[in-house]
Amino acid sequence: MCLRRQEVLKNNKAIAFIAVFFTGLVVAMLVYIGWYSYAHRVDFVMNDYNKRASALQAENTRGSIISSDEVTLAYTQTDEAGNETRVYPYNDQFAHVVGYADMGAMGIEKSMKYYLINCNSSLSTKASYDDKGLKFPGDNVYTTINASLQILAYYSLGDYNGAVIISDPKTGAILAMVSKPDFDPNTIKADWNVLSNDKDTAALVNRCTQGLYPPGSTFKIVTSLEYIRENPSTYQNYTFSCKGTLTVNGSTIKCYHNQVHGALDFYSSFAKSCNSSYANIGLSLDQDKFAGTLKGLLFNQALPVDFPYSQSIATASTSLSDQDKMQLSIGQGATSVSPLHMNMITMAIANDGVLMKPYLVSSVKTADGKTVEEFSPETYGQLMTADEAAILTDMMQQVVVSGTAKGLKDSTYNAVGKTGSAEYSTFSTDSHAWFTGFAPKDDPQICVTIIMEKAGSGGHMAVPVAKRIFDEYFKVNSVQ
Repeated sequence: MCLRRQEVLKNNKAIAFIAVFFTGLVVAMLVYIGWYSYAHRVDFVMNDYNKRASALQAENTRGSIISSDEVTLAYTQTDEAGNETRVYPYNDQFAHVVGYADMGAMGIEKSMKYYLINCNSSLSTKASYDDKGLKFPGDNVYTTINASLQILAYYSLGDYNGAVIISDPKTGAILAMVSKPDFDPNTIKADWNVLSNDKDTAALVNRCTQGLYPPGSTFKIVTSLEYIRENPSTYQNYTFSCKGTLTVNGSTIKCYHNQVHGALDFYSSFAKSCNSSYANIGLSLDQDKFAGTLKGLLFNQALPVDFPYSQSIATASTSLSDQDKMQLSIGQGATSVSPLHMNMITMAIANDGVLMKPYLVSSVKTADGKTVEEFSPETYGQLMTADEAAILTDMMQQVVVSGTAKGLKDSTYNAVGKTGSAEYSTFSTDSHAWFTGFAPKDDPQICVTIIMEKAGSGGHMAVPVAKRIFDEYFKVNSVQ
């Protein structure tokens, strides 16, 4: 009898253990499913196969997209019959960054759809809308985009295709993002067939983030960094005599318009953007170490951003020919970069070597002003040391003082930068005009990166655009 009782107790303990184990397993699974559903709620709602998005849009009117200076960039208009129309009051001026809500969506309209079609307004606000027979108001998205700067950059680019991106190096906030050619999101449905099939102009492509261009002489920032790293105590002793061309093993590199720069040191080689000197520097570099620097600067790597982009390409290798090494050193050949990426490198230089993650949205608020979510600046990491950033800043200052960006000289805001004239065709000397820089030198507030397709010299074409942007910005924002 005793043995039987002991056996029953033993079996009961086993059953209890199994019950507790499986109960715990079920609870753990439910907790995980709950956490996963919450963590990925945005992805679920954004999924085209999820009917929840349609239900939310039937219940809520899509919220507005608003600039950092309180300008409404997109809103929903409802007529007396209840028909809704998405309105973009500035037509094509914010086309790529704000995007559109139809035809698959693009830009902030796409990335922030979850928030725009949700309503977190108070019960009293919802009740007032319900009493009027209206849909609930969707939450509003507040961007980092400064409408005044965006419009200024848009018109400053003129009739040229290309891109302008303006950022705050201390936070990573994108203040303006202009891409041309553009389109009118108000008529995206009517224009879709033409826009989606036009491969020549590719107006739907955001050239700031998805456009890839030869960086030309702006890449000399990168080459300079590698040379400084390999020659930390002797880089200032570098000298070169420019004769307008440099020929090595049958391969020739020419300076822009065959200009002869004469006697140069490291700083003047950079300021005058001497291709021959930088080709000479490129040949001296340890290619394996250079490859490490390129990786550290995020070439051939994923960028820390939450919007679509194209990956920049730059390859350093011991297997490269002398010609390829020289081309790499001056930002030509197989090297390509997006304006966004070049702006990020510039931001890091302006911020003591630290890159802040670029971002476009600062907060989400309900129609009655309650904050739903805030997006704070995030640090990506140290792309270079503070000392390296300081040296590059001094070099970029020389470009303004005595080099190719003298159009910015004597400004009250003390801008620094680097120009580029990037040849884009093997069969032509025509070039894209580049500028990337920041101001003020000692306490940077904004970084500006510009590319103007087929415009020619960066010094002659892109620098005046940068000057106009800096001038207008510092009329409103005092130099600190």
